[in-house]
Amino acid sequence: MFTTIKRTAFGLALVFVGWIAVMAIVMRLSDAAPAAVVLFPSAELLAQLPPETSILGLSRTQLTVQNTSNMTGALYAAGAWLVLPAGLTGCLPLTKAQKAQLL
Repeated sequence: MFTTIKRTAFGLALVFVGWIAVMAIVMRLSDAAPAAVVLFPSAELLAQLPPETSILGLSRTQLTVQNTSNMTGALYAAGAWLVLPAGLTGCLPLTKAQKAQLL
């Protein structure tokens, strides 16, 4: 039998996994995001990146690259296990400063 706390924790975990899955699917099917993030990049992944890849950020926990046509497929081919979108502004409207940066 599940208690209320266990049901809530299970439901939140399910929502989180579903959210990550939706983001990964959207990233695979479209190039709408300005950047892509690979979590926990390996040395093999870095060695097999396409030569035209623009690296925006790199640490032990994440690799951020500029998204181009078919970049998601190239990252998966290089050995990434999960590619997520990055650089999106979200649902909130842009501020004047953010709009000025885009222009």
